[in-house]
Amino acid sequence: MRIAKASLIDPDQNAFYGTMAVALSLFVFAYSSRFGQISILAYYGVWLPLVLLDYRRVLGNYVRFLWIFGFAAFCFLSVFWSPAPGISLRTAIQYLTHIICALIAMRTLSIATLTRGAICGCAVVILYSLLFGVYHFDPLDGSYSFVGAFASKNQLGFYASLGLLFAYAGIMVLRLGGLWLLAGAGTALLSAYSLLASQSATSVLTTVLILGVLAGLQVLGRLAPTARKLLFAGGLVVLVVGANAALGLGAMDAVLGIFGKDSTLTGRTYLWQQGIEAARQSPIIGSGYQGYWVQGFPEAERLWEEFYIGSRSGFHFHNTYIETMVETGVIGTVLLCLVLLTGFIGHLKRVLHERRSPESTVLFSVLALLLIRSFVEIDIMHPYHVGSFLLYFSVGKLTLKSPAYAAMPGLGQPIHSMRPHAI
Repeated sequence: MRIAKASLIDPDQNAFYGTMAVALSLFVFAYSSRFGQISILAYYGVWLPLVLLDYRRVLGNYVRFLWIFGFAAFCFLSVFWSPAPGISLRTAIQYLTHIICALIAMRTLSIATLTRGAICGCAVVILYSLLFGVYHFDPLDGSYSFVGAFASKNQLGFYASLGLLFAYAGIMVLRLGGLWLLAGAGTALLSAYSLLASQSATSVLTTVLILGVLAGLQVLGRLAPTARKLLFAGGLVVLVVGANAALGLGAMDAVLGIFGKDSTLTGRTYLWQQGIEAARQSPIIGSGYQGYWVQGFPEAERLWEEFYIGSRSGFHFHNTYIETMVETGVIGTVLLCLVLLTGFIGHLKRVLHERRSPESTVLFSVLALLLIRSFVEIDIMHPYHVGSFLLYFSVGKLTLKSPAYAAMPGLGQPIHSMRPHAI
């Protein structure tokens, strides 16, 4: 039995395969530390073989878009000065191949298929955590929290945030109907429960904010582009002024108090200070990609002990920019920020300029979530992480022509497919 190429690599015909591939990828990103190398091979197995079907269409030509690979390339260069060159080289290869998989997914999947896959994937990830998860005691604040099958409540909270985001996008933005309406609603309920159970202040606050952003973009989508830009600019000014006023009145402490946190963010401000001191040791090029948190290295061992990290792994500075500065210096930080901000601004432009752009509406919301979380978490600079996968998927979509959409209330479905041109 022969399977047509189009059923695997054509965004208009591969909905089933794409949905299952995305769902599997999210499960691997969540639990590869539990299932080991076989899960990573399964992730590569659903994306890399597509190159053999039609490499021109699946890979495209990224020579004109080398900035997408800038940070990954610098990670390779850091091998030459890393104190742990073997670890740096291995992880750099993993990160590069991870980016390639994300870009293959970008060229072969529609936004609707990505959303369906994310709904399924988040539901399976959360169900697994609910079935096999545990509670952890946090010695820093003396509380118990549900971490699911993860090592951190913040990761469970992140998947719950994504589940709510994609469920809302599928139901309200892309108008998925039938069984997908029920699947989206079910995932939303599971995600909301897990979000509350995790007690992750970061995830709760960012989720509320991003769902508000999505709802606001839907309202903007009903206006003409000129009115849309004016309203967005006015709203941005009001938001900035209001946020400054709220911070001045002590709103931050009040919000943190609701979650049982203090102004030190459970030790994160001290951790950030330590990271800044470490970055000063090599501010231009850093210590080497993945070359800081290595067992046997004195500073890493000291921080693991101070923060009660018995496993001596899976820890970081809880700030993407500080972590990137420590490992890759100013150069690597600029290259990573270039990717994130280009995607964020690029999709925002499409949302504000184009008459209908549900794809950019969803992807802008994803990038906004990653941008907000970047100040307190590390989601985009490691391989086999859902954050970095979504980052490069979203940024890659900017290299393709934006689909045309029919006029309909809110943001609707495409009236015809527009095949990606060769890039």
